[in-house]
Amino acid sequence: MRSLAIVVMVLTTLALTVPLPAREGSAGAVVTAGPASRSAAAGGGDRPSGPCALPGVTDNVSESAHTPAGFARSYGTVRAVTLFVDFPDATAGTSPWERYAEFFPAVADFYRASSYGRLDYRSTPVPRWIRMSRPYATYGITRGAPFDSGSENGYHAIAKEILAAVGRTVDFRQFDLINVLIAPGAGPPATQDVRSVTFAGAPTGLTTDDGTPFKNVSFIWSRQTGDSPFRVLNHENSHSFGLPDLYYTSAEEGGRVKTPVGHWDPMDEDWGPSNDFLAWHKWKLGWLAPDQVHCLTGPGRRVLTLTPTSVPGGPKLAVVPLSRTRAITLEVRAPGPLDHTVCRSGVLVSTVATDIASGAGPVRTSDATPGSIGCYAGDLNVNAPLSDAPYVAGQRCSAAGVEIEVLSGRGSGTWRVAVTVGGR
Repeated sequence: MRSLAIVVMVLTTLALTVPLPAREGSAGAVVTAGPASRSAAAGGGDRPSGPCALPGVTDNVSESAHTPAGFARSYGTVRAVTLFVDFPDATAGTSPWERYAEFFPAVADFYRASSYGRLDYRSTPVPRWIRMSRPYATYGITRGAPFDSGSENGYHAIAKEILAAVGRTVDFRQFDLINVLIAPGAGPPATQDVRSVTFAGAPTGLTTDDGTPFKNVSFIWSRQTGDSPFRVLNHENSHSFGLPDLYYTSAEEGGRVKTPVGHWDPMDEDWGPSNDFLAWHKWKLGWLAPDQVHCLTGPGRRVLTLTPTSVPGGPKLAVVPLSRTRAITLEVRAPGPLDHTVCRSGVLVSTVATDIASGAGPVRTSDATPGSIGCYAGDLNVNAPLSDAPYVAGQRCSAAGVEIEVLSGRGSGTWRVAVTVGGR
């Protein structure tokens, strides 16, 4: 879930989609998932291993290299069922197909490009509006509202009505994710109050008619702004893959949400222009092969090469473990199909902490130009001071006994970096 505390002023590949169910009013066949993509299923699933694969301290979403049981698989063919909800006092006013087109095939395209083809995301819509029994306000939906299985209001009540409406017409056993797209007119505009939320990993207490636990479900409210507003669903679904919120969920500065990573990952900023995931997240999600990750343990100086995350192939990530739960990560960012705001190509240096909770800043990006106003100032949804955070050739930084020097590199080519680890 993403917070916005300001007034907004301001080449992907084709998705392979499953055959859509018949339109509303046709014979009621059971909604099932489509066939798997063999190429994608065969190309992913290299789970992080070795001394740089930091363990976690919670079964919740976190920066742990290993995602706990209960979350959805994030590689190969992943299937989502997409449902549509409106309210008697906030009717949709459009067809479910129009609402669906706001997100698909764009969400699937985004995952395919970011994962280098290792995630084949397939959504099956159930194209009818499920009308809730009561006016919107009576459900008591607010930002951060929990899924309270003991309540007859809130998300528990909405989910119960959804499951009663679909009954056995949806075979939930065949799906990894559940998307609920709410009619945009229900609740406040997202520019005033962001309410989209995901309940991931742990059971919600509800079970479908076919015996499937109702979990890994994302509720999408209103509409976001920018050139890729669909990414709110990428952000929310990624919680079901185990990724945490990178922004501070309870702290604001000068009316703006604090974003310690900025526009370098959609788990921090998913508004405004498109942006790609951090290389650490790509590794955690199973999108990087073992030979694409440099694990730097023990003291000494090493010279390594990195290629931009926006370019397929080549080494993508360097990890220097600092402790059992902390590490420094290096990656190269350059403009690409998903990275639309990269105005200074270079080596992005971050610290990752698996013992810091979601929404408390578990990743923090080092700024190579502290005090600058940044190089991308065209959108208030972009943390401008961090837009020029990457280090370029000739620059150095040091932290926790680790010295990093960018030796050479330019644009989308190969970059050379020297990393010196002192004795610890």
